[in-house]
Amino acid sequence: MSLSEASFIIVEDNNCPHYELGSQFRLSGDTFLLPPGKATCLILAEDINKFVRGEYTKKSYVDNYGREVFGCSGCTGLISLACEKGKNLSRPEPVREKNDRIGVKDDSNIDTIASLLSDFSFFKTLDENEIRELVSFLKLKKFVTDEFVIKKGEPGTNLFIILFGKVEVVGDDNISIAFLGKGEVFGEMSLLSGDPVGATIKVVQATTILYINGREFRNVLTKFPSLQMYFARLLAKRLARTNVERSEEFGSGMAGKLSDMPPPELFQTLNSNQKTGILTLQLTKGSADLSFRDGCLISAKYNNVESEEAFYEILKEKEGRFRFKPGLSLEEMKANELGDFMWLLMEGVRRMDEEMSCEL
Repeated sequence: MSLSEASFIIVEDNNCPHYELGSQFRLSGDTFLLPPGKATCLILAEDINKFVRGEYTKKSYVDNYGREVFGCSGCTGLISLACEKGKNLSRPEPVREKNDRIGVKDDSNIDTIASLLSDFSFFKTLDENEIRELVSFLKLKKFVTDEFVIKKGEPGTNLFIILFGKVEVVGDDNISIAFLGKGEVFGEMSLLSGDPVGATIKVVQATTILYINGREFRNVLTKFPSLQMYFARLLAKRLARTNVERSEEFGSGMAGKLSDMPPPELFQTLNSNQKTGILTLQLTKGSADLSFRDGCLISAKYNNVESEEAFYEILKEKEGRFRFKPGLSLEEMKANELGDFMWLLMEGVRRMDEEMSCEL
């Protein structure tokens, strides 16, 4: 390979000590230009030189934008670069905001981030233009090992997407619940339910995270309905993983307070664990009853309202007590479902969000 005009753009950054995501190196004839204000990394310069001469032996691949992507040899960190052949681009440095946040609203960074995210499961249902539009809502922040991204009990304000790195989900008594890595998301539960963050997220490897605030997240869900199904499945999977002990308790019946287990979480636990029985709640406007068969909602009654509308009203409640009793009558076992459970849940959350917006 012999290139006289090309740009090399960093599309992956794993703790590189010299450069960052979106940094550009430009080749013009015999001149090699570095990003403004950046020092020369001799290792990277040699890697690019070998790539240009066709002597680079490490594995490379072509991304969704037709660019050949290859990695550096590494020192204390690693990066990957995309080669844009025959282009003489002048991309600005990423705009730094407070707390080391890096805006991704300029076209160059949108292209770079969109290229990276196209393979993430979160974005699989979106086409290239939709991904670019969604990326324009995102901001980026880097975290070091042992730093906390969010802590249990804090207000849920953002949805987070892990671009690189690894974090630990920590519960009560500092018990490790799970580890999350590249492409995984967190923070969605508190955004959808309106409840405080349910677990602490601690960085265990240097991590780069994209995030979107709650209001824009709800706008995105409205604009891209396919993402609603993604989050419905994600919530069900996550609840099934973290609520094993709760599931066992439900097998013989369970009682509790909504302040400890809000309606969205309570209903999702019954659904994801495919429970059959009657859930009775004592709420501000009286008693409510919901019947579940194998996790599917077949009836709901509350405050002289029945079916879907009763379910939506119960979702809004913050205070009260509940009791679950396993088993249904033969008639209830043959009854029709009120509708797809996850669709009902997302519709209920959408209505709550609309009411909240009107109040503001």
